[in-house]
Amino acid sequence: MSTAAAVVVYGASGHTGRFVVAELRRRGLAVIVSGRDAARLEALAAEWRHAWGEVTVRAAGVDDAEALDRALAGAAAVVNCAGPFALTAGPLVEAALRAGIPYVDVAAEIEANAAMFADYAEAARKAELPVVPAMAFYGGLGDLLATAAMGEAGEWSAADEVHVAYGLSGWHPTPGTRVAGEVSHQRRAGRRVRFADGELQYHDDKPSEQDWPFPEPLGRRAVVAGFTMADVVTVPSHVAVPEVVTYMTVEAARDLAGEDTPAPVSVDALGRSDQTFVVDVLVRAGGVERRATARGRDIYAITAPLVVEAVQRILDGRTRTTGVASAGAMFDAADFLRALDPYLSVQLPR
Repeated sequence: MSTAAAVVVYGASGHTGRFVVAELRRRGLAVIVSGRDAARLEALAAEWRHAWGEVTVRAAGVDDAEALDRALAGAAAVVNCAGPFALTAGPLVEAALRAGIPYVDVAAEIEANAAMFADYAEAARKAELPVVPAMAFYGGLGDLLATAAMGEAGEWSAADEVHVAYGLSGWHPTPGTRVAGEVSHQRRAGRRVRFADGELQYHDDKPSEQDWPFPEPLGRRAVVAGFTMADVVTVPSHVAVPEVVTYMTVEAARDLAGEDTPAPVSVDALGRSDQTFVVDVLVRAGGVERRATARGRDIYAITAPLVVEAVQRILDGRTRTTGVASAGAMFDAADFLRALDPYLSVQLPR
């Protein structure tokens, strides 16, 4: 597959979409920007053309299959950055399958990711196309870290437990994050979700707090246990594991819950906020523990190198499978993580 063809970014005018467009152009990849708001796309494209040269605009709504087909015509791949993914993922992946091109998204919505595996695995396998959901900070990064911790060449083919702890200095959610969260809340009828006994379970248990020993300099911090993120879909999609638990620092959980918490504010030339993060993954198997950790800045900005690295590897043929697969199943996890320097500082087991 030639990298000369352009990559479609659907939802390019959104907060994360703009980071993805910028990362693609920094890597020299041609871009087609798409989404529902033609006027907003044209305004942003004028700025991007001034900075990077030609950027093609192809507006399309997800309820218009013909418009989506035109948007994806001749493209090399499509990256879906437009939430709620409960509404956009199905139409976009179906358009990608019709176009015969890979599909990658940055969905953090648990149900949308589960539906991708359940509803499109057979079609993507038959088409021999890579389809990678949750190729983002939530779902993708934790899965890569867990996979790398388990060792090369399937050293550990199964685990007893996987724990993913998010040490965020704070969480200023975008409007898109708030809308997606509300959609997920409605789909669950207000219930919470966990992955236990080898399956997703919905429950009404109240969240609890505990301490998590993050590596220094963050150190031991209070976290909300069972603050469930997309890792409960991505990790079990290819790792035989009965329990996956995710955690969130209390400060970040309170930020997300706060109605008055503002959206992230850019503080540097790359458009990143000053929020920092540590993702600490603990895998247990047969009484042995392994950890893998990543540190970085801005959970939305870091999604761009994650998803663009995935696209570049797909276009270059550096993949391990086709069909619907998580980041850890699709790519060499340790090599992928190391390639993200200087965006991420990663510590893997030796």
